[in-house]
Amino acid sequence: MPHLSGTALLLASLLIVTSAQSPDPLPRVAPDVVGLSAERLDEATALLRQFVDEGKVAGVVAGVARRGQLAYLEAAGVQSLESRAPMTDRSIFRIYSMAKSVTAVAAMMLYDEGRFRLDDPVSKYLPEFAAVRVASEPGATPRPPSRPVTVEDLLLHTSGLSHRTSELYRTLEVRARTMTLPHFVENITRAPLLEDPGTRFRYSEGTTVVGRLIEVWSGQPFEVFLAERVFTPLGMPDTAFWAAGEQRARLVQAYAPTDDGGLTPIEIESTPFTERPALIEGAVGLLSTVPDYLRFSQMLLNGGALDGVRLLKAETAARMTANGLSKDVLAARGNGMTGWALANVNVVLDETAPNVGEYSWDGTGGTIFWVDPRREMVTVLMAQIVPSNPDRIRQRFKALVDAAVTR
Repeated sequence: MPHLSGTALLLASLLIVTSAQSPDPLPRVAPDVVGLSAERLDEATALLRQFVDEGKVAGVVAGVARRGQLAYLEAAGVQSLESRAPMTDRSIFRIYSMAKSVTAVAAMMLYDEGRFRLDDPVSKYLPEFAAVRVASEPGATPRPPSRPVTVEDLLLHTSGLSHRTSELYRTLEVRARTMTLPHFVENITRAPLLEDPGTRFRYSEGTTVVGRLIEVWSGQPFEVFLAERVFTPLGMPDTAFWAAGEQRARLVQAYAPTDDGGLTPIEIESTPFTERPALIEGAVGLLSTVPDYLRFSQMLLNGGALDGVRLLKAETAARMTANGLSKDVLAARGNGMTGWALANVNVVLDETAPNVGEYSWDGTGGTIFWVDPRREMVTVLMAQIVPSNPDRIRQRFKALVDAAVTR
């Protein structure tokens, strides 16, 4: 037998686990056991099937857990309109920006180990950041920032960096899945910041920079750190940066609507998710399943632990899922009732709302998750459609799930 490295053995074990029949992600119970109405959840399923029947999505998977137990896991439609492969709860989706929360957890695990402080300048670990400049107006002469970009700025999106789809980054060719992570960091520091750090919330590529920081802090490739320290301990066998082996048959086709009301297959990236990309992106690069992400979300709801495995200190998990924006930045964001947390999630701040404290985020490819601490509930919905929310499927599904709560 040939010698296998530790990484190769890990990947092989993941393939073995994946190829076997996966158990429920959490202990399964009847909905009424955890205070949910089965009839209302049936209405939620009917809604998903309606979206499939009307051709608004090819297929969809959704799951709901309450009080640490699985009350709902349903799939509707097909993975591919061309192959007609049925959608199942083990279908694999491009989760795009839902990867940010995973990257944030990985970073804060190393924070708990004392590898960095949140107010550390990023340049302490990535010297390229010492050269960043600000150009807040088009054509303005770049100037030094009023203070350095910190690790916390990257996680809170107050760094002054921009988004991968911005005109600036496209013009400067900052990001491509064919470049390495160190190359990406070099590119992003050559582009000007759009404002001084800490002055504005601007959704950005900062979380991909955090992936590079994780490599520096841990001494491991980012994807290896996630596999060894997050995915394997949490039992997330189908979460990775590319689909390998038998997983490829479970990777859902992405679609976009056509002018005549149909769906057409699209590839959002030039490097397909069936191949290992050169750029391992903490901001948008992961694939996952509803069961895997239910387990990840339940870990956050539990305060950083699941099934005897603790990833985060309880106080760290609490800090990560509470608003981290200052009053001034929150006001400038334009919605004082919704904050932003280190876990890369929106947080409901309205004390009069029944879901105050709920945090959530989505992915541009049609995926979303919600964690409601007050109701002790996790909801995950995954389709593969761009634009990502046809006919408000997210709000309509979530409303039915919320209406299912009986006690």
